[in-house]
Amino acid sequence: MKKHKENKIKNKNRVFKQLTLDDRIKIEIRYRDGWSLRKIAEYMGNGRTAGSVCREICGRPRRGIGKYQAHINHEKALNKRTDKKILGLKNKLIRDYVIEKLKIGWSPEQISIRLPIDRKKQTISYEAIYKYIYGQIHRDGNGTVKRNCDDLRQYLARRHKRRQKKGFRKTRKLERIILPSIENRPNEADLRKEIGHFEDDTIISKQSLVRIKSINERVSGVVFLGKMINGTNEESTRVVLEKLSAVPSLFRKTLTRDRGTENTGYKEIEASLNISCYFAHSYCSYERGSNENLNGLVRRFFPKKTDFAKVSDEEIQRVEYLLNTRPRKRFGGKTPFEVLFKKTGVAIDS
Repeated sequence: MKKHKENKIKNKNRVFKQLTLDDRIKIEIRYRDGWSLRKIAEYMGNGRTAGSVCREICGRPRRGIGKYQAHINHEKALNKRTDKKILGLKNKLIRDYVIEKLKIGWSPEQISIRLPIDRKKQTISYEAIYKYIYGQIHRDGNGTVKRNCDDLRQYLARRHKRRQKKGFRKTRKLERIILPSIENRPNEADLRKEIGHFEDDTIISKQSLVRIKSINERVSGVVFLGKMINGTNEESTRVVLEKLSAVPSLFRKTLTRDRGTENTGYKEIEASLNISCYFAHSYCSYERGSNENLNGLVRRFFPKKTDFAKVSDEEIQRVEYLLNTRPRKRFGGKTPFEVLFKKTGVAIDS
């Protein structure tokens, strides 16, 4: 009984430390030499027990070179610690903060930026937040929700079921056609100082052939939305001509597009609107970043699986108006319509 009490006191005073690479090398060498688990633990010191050595080598594997390798096990242990830290978001306070802000519509990047302001000296990267979200789903989003976990993907702007790798799509045949490259676009378009540089894209619906053409002006952020009855270049060209005709010719300079087949009618647009068309590189949507952001905003009104054939022109015009009268942080709270009018004196009816 006295001995049991002494062991209990000894266990309470023991300082638990994670195994170092040096510890694991000692285990590998001594176990390979035939030492017992208890003898290895005593040799290592620092209060190590036979049980900790047994757990490290996963029971009693066959002795010999390659059966327990210190460097491999040490790397696995480090990776496991890193994954646990990422998925746990450091502590409960940060986890609760992230979940709260996700549920009110904040993006992981916005949460990452705001956290140090609301929680002094606390930081987290938006990548860690994404890993936390998708780490709660089996197979990185391809499976079911893990036990005692929450599915937070529904609070992301695009609600992707899984994280997609860039460049996984097949090269389009349009790549073989020589198109005006964004590399030749005037530098004024990059500087965002003069009105007249536009971007466009097509938002598709898997429920029908009907699509929405989205167009934005890079400086003012003014938005144009129009319905396409199908994905042909004739329909795409028609909507672009219809929408940009509302802009005075003085403020029509360039139009940057992706290399989708619906954009092959660019020459007609150039001739009719006296505007120069340029094409971004394949799979480089960031070269049309403003337009990609616009598409995300449109999806908040018309989420994926929306059948655009059932969406009226009036509804589309209403969304266009709401986006053009939405205060923007980069304008100090002014709306795209207000910025356009201030810079050009042009008022566009929407």
